[in-house]
Amino acid sequence: MSKPLKKQMIKMPSLAEDRKITAAAKADPDAQPLSGKQLAGMVPARALRGRPPSANPKQLVSVRYSPEVIEFFRSTGEGWQSRMDGVLKQYVETQSKRRPRGDA
Repeated sequence: MSKPLKKQMIKMPSLAEDRKITAAAKADPDAQPLSGKQLAGMVPARALRGRPPSANPKQLVSVRYSPEVIEFFRSTGEGWQSRMDGVLKQYVETQSKRRPRGDA
Protein backbone atom coordinates (compact mmCIF):
# COMPACT_ATOMS: atom_id res chain seq x y z
CA MET A 1 0.00 0.00 0.00
CA SER A 2 1.24 3.46 -0.82
CA LYS A 3 1.71 6.06 1.86
CA PRO A 4 -0.77 8.90 1.94
CA LEU A 5 0.72 12.15 0.69
CA LYS A 6 1.36 14.82 3.26
CA LYS A 7 -0.24 18.16 2.49
CA GLN A 8 2.42 20.78 1.98
CA MET A 9 1.81 23.84 4.02
CA ILE A 10 2.66 27.16 2.44
CA LYS A 11 4.42 29.35 4.93
CA MET A 12 3.84 33.02 4.24
CA PRO A 13 6.68 35.40 5.08
CA SER A 14 6.31 37.66 8.06
CA LEU A 15 5.82 41.39 7.50
CA ALA A 16 9.50 42.05 8.20
CA GLU A 17 10.60 39.27 5.80
CA ASP A 18 8.23 40.58 3.14
CA ARG A 19 9.66 44.11 3.46
CA LYS A 20 13.18 42.70 3.17
CA ILE A 21 12.27 40.69 0.03
CA THR A 22 10.55 43.72 -1.53
CA ALA A 23 13.52 45.99 -0.82
CA ALA A 24 15.94 43.47 -2.36
CA ALA A 25 13.74 43.14 -5.46
CA LYS A 26 13.52 46.94 -5.90
CA ALA A 27 17.30 47.23 -5.57
CA ASP A 28 17.81 44.79 -8.47
CA PRO A 29 18.04 46.90 -11.68
CA ASP A 30 16.97 43.89 -13.79
CA ALA A 31 13.81 43.25 -11.78
CA GLN A 32 12.06 46.59 -11.43
CA PRO A 33 8.35 46.55 -10.63
CA LEU A 34 5.97 47.23 -13.50
CA SER A 35 4.48 50.70 -13.84
CA GLY A 36 0.74 51.26 -13.68
CA LYS A 37 0.70 51.79 -17.46
CA GLN A 38 2.51 48.46 -18.02
CA LEU A 39 0.14 46.65 -15.67
CA ALA A 40 -2.91 48.15 -17.42
CA GLY A 41 -1.59 46.95 -20.80
CA MET A 42 -1.21 43.34 -19.70
CA VAL A 43 -3.53 40.68 -21.15
CA PRO A 44 -3.93 37.03 -20.13
CA ALA A 45 -1.75 34.71 -22.24
CA ARG A 46 -4.78 32.67 -23.31
CA ALA A 47 -6.24 35.80 -24.94
CA LEU A 48 -3.21 35.95 -27.23
CA ARG A 49 -3.56 32.40 -28.55
CA GLY A 50 -4.82 31.63 -32.03
CA ARG A 51 -5.44 33.86 -34.99
CA PRO A 52 -6.46 37.45 -34.46
CA PRO A 53 -10.12 38.06 -35.30
CA SER A 54 -10.66 38.84 -38.97
CA ALA A 55 -12.15 42.13 -40.14
CA ASN A 56 -14.19 40.13 -42.70
CA PRO A 57 -14.92 36.77 -41.10
CA LYS A 58 -15.87 34.06 -43.57
CA GLN A 59 -19.17 32.28 -43.20
CA LEU A 60 -19.44 28.54 -42.79
CA VAL A 61 -21.85 27.00 -45.31
CA SER A 62 -22.47 23.53 -46.64
CA VAL A 63 -22.14 23.33 -50.44
CA ARG A 64 -22.07 20.36 -52.79
CA TYR A 65 -19.59 20.47 -55.70
CA SER A 66 -19.09 17.96 -58.46
CA PRO A 67 -16.30 15.43 -57.82
CA GLU A 68 -14.27 16.81 -60.75
CA VAL A 69 -14.21 20.31 -59.23
CA ILE A 70 -13.14 19.03 -55.82
CA GLU A 71 -10.54 16.70 -57.32
CA PHE A 72 -9.05 19.51 -59.41
CA PHE A 73 -8.71 21.96 -56.52
CA ARG A 74 -7.43 19.32 -54.08
CA SER A 75 -4.77 18.32 -56.60
CA THR A 76 -3.35 21.85 -56.41
CA GLY A 77 -2.11 21.17 -52.85
CA GLU A 78 -2.54 22.87 -49.50
CA GLY A 79 -4.70 25.96 -49.52
CA TRP A 80 -7.04 24.59 -52.17
CA GLN A 81 -10.10 25.94 -50.37
CA SER A 82 -8.62 29.45 -50.39
CA ARG A 83 -7.84 29.15 -54.09
CA MET A 84 -11.40 27.99 -54.71
CA ASP A 85 -12.66 31.02 -52.77
CA GLY A 86 -10.42 33.25 -54.91
CA VAL A 87 -11.85 31.83 -58.15
CA LEU A 88 -15.40 32.39 -56.89
CA LYS A 89 -14.52 35.97 -55.84
CA GLN A 90 -13.15 36.65 -59.34
CA TYR A 91 -16.37 35.32 -60.84
CA VAL A 92 -18.48 37.54 -58.58
CA GLU A 93 -16.33 40.56 -59.50
CA THR A 94 -16.65 39.97 -63.26
CA GLN A 95 -20.39 39.33 -62.99
CA SER A 96 -20.87 42.48 -60.91
CA LYS A 97 -19.21 44.54 -63.65
CA ARG A 98 -21.33 42.94 -66.38
CA ARG A 99 -24.68 43.84 -64.91
CA PRO A 100 -25.67 46.46 -62.38
CA ARG A 101 -26.98 45.27 -59.05
CA GLY A 102 -30.72 45.12 -58.72
CA ASP A 103 -31.23 43.50 -62.12
CA ALA A 104 -32.74 40.07 -61.87
